[in-house]
Amino acid sequence: MIRFRLSYWLLLVGLMAAASLAADEEGFQPIFDGKTLEGWKTFDASYWSVQDGAITATITREHPLKDNRYLIWQGSKDAPDGQLADFELKLKSRVRGEGAINNGFQFRSKLLPNGWDIAGYQVDNNLNVNNVSPWLVRLYDEHGRHDLALRGQRTTFDSTGKASKEEIKEASGAVWFKLEEWHEYHLVCIGNRLTLKVDGKLAAEVIDNDAKQFDPAGILALQLHSGPPTIAQFKDIRLKVVKPALAPKL
Repeated sequence: MIRFRLSYWLLLVGLMAAASLAADEEGFQPIFDGKTLEGWKTFDASYWSVQDGAITATITREHPLKDNRYLIWQGSKDAPDGQLADFELKLKSRVRGEGAINNGFQFRSKLLPNGWDIAGYQVDNNLNVNNVSPWLVRLYDEHGRHDLALRGQRTTFDSTGKASKEEIKEASGAVWFKLEEWHEYHLVCIGNRLTLKVDGKLAAEVIDNDAKQFDPAGILALQLHSGPPTIAQFKDIRLKVVKPALAPKL
């Protein structure tokens, strides 16, 4: 009887955990199959591969990189041409290598005319800073305003572009994750509010009322930043489209 009750209890716990996970993931769809780069494209495929179930970007001494490269998501029926407006994104990542490595991913961004560079919002990381640095992770504007909100910051831009900042106390100080180890980003973009969580904890937030700089929609791309030997990996990439991007006017 005791053994039966224990088995029943373990089954009940398992079902509750599964139900909780399902509720948490409701509406999310995988956009990486874990095996191939199908549905993604890049200017130079020689830096990109799939290893151990993860999209893997690699720089070596034998194959250096002088300019940033990106792997661009090609979209789905809910996001034609890869254009995203309001959405939630979850992915796991880690980055390793030699020296002060930069790494991240673009969102609501645009491909530049040269065909390989990208401008727009970015989740940005910097490896080999100390574990209290606010630049371990940040919200950034590539080829634009640069720093938007460092780790532990909430930044509000007014209509003229003036920024006011407040501290997110629970995200300041010593960090709760390591860039060299697998950790999960949860990015929520609803209207002009950009919210970034790392391993379930709020890390940075931006409220962007800047009439000239705000980007309501754009593409999603994984970054391989130029620099020393690097291995950047991304896996378990899931997307929830909350509001589709408007079709561009012809």
